Amino acid sequence: MPISPNQGSTGGGTTVTITGTNLGGATSVHFGTKTATITANTPTSVTVISPSGTGTVPVTVTTPGGTSNPLSFFYVGAPFKSSISPVSGITGGGNTVTINGTGLTTATAVHFGAATATPTVVNDGQLTVTAPAGAAAGPVSVSVTTAGGTNNGLTYTYVDGPTLGTLSPNSGPVSGGTGVTIPGTNLTTTESVTFGGTPAPFSVINDSTLSVVTPPGAVGATDVTVTTSGGSATATGGFTYLAGPGI
Repeated sequence: MPISPNQGSTGGGTTVTITGTNLGGATSVHFGTKTATITANTPTSVTVISPSGTGTVPVTVTTPGGTSNPLSFFYVGAPFKSSISPVSGITGGGNTVTINGTGLTTATAVHFGAATATPTVVNDGQLTVTAPAGAAAGPVSVSVTTAGGTNNGLTYTYVDGPTLGTLSPNSGPVSGGTGVTIPGTNLTTTESVTFGGTPAPFSVINDSTLSVVTPPGAVGATDVTVTTSGGSATATGGFTYLAGPGI
């Protein structure tokens, strides 16, 4: 006599179907000492709503013909989430997010605001999930659904990708050391700035301005790339390295 699912929340409320023979006219279904609510009954199945409980309990079906052999049902506590990493990502989604906590073994879904993603369970204390696309930039609540229920409490922030304007000044010596202002949008979470692939020291002035010092480079126009937690943007040929004078 199978039972499906064979586990559910300690708070009860799980829809459980028990299949077997001679089950018609079931008068009661017990989860341990507690009685479940019968919602459907045929000669080969009984569907119930589990009562609250803890641990592992025997489940029996009583009909006018007697009481069945017991089946085991496992009560699972609600998950607890302790951390999420990274805490932000591009609005388009697609990056891998790790959630740590306890009671995650039976996780079936991770909700990012109104969007839902299917997780990969690493172990009871950790899962990974590919962040779905966000509706817009900004924070959303993150919840994990397991056989034990759904738990909230974490926040993930969607970030739009950066845009770049014209650098000022947009040229300087090949030796580097030129102070440059880069205008744009969504620059607050800037992680790196490169000139032709070479990293440059930078400071975030505000969401629309970066202050950068050029690294040494080769003569000619070079691409300038700004990478944020929301993605990357490149000013193609945005800065020109000038040859020094010769006499």
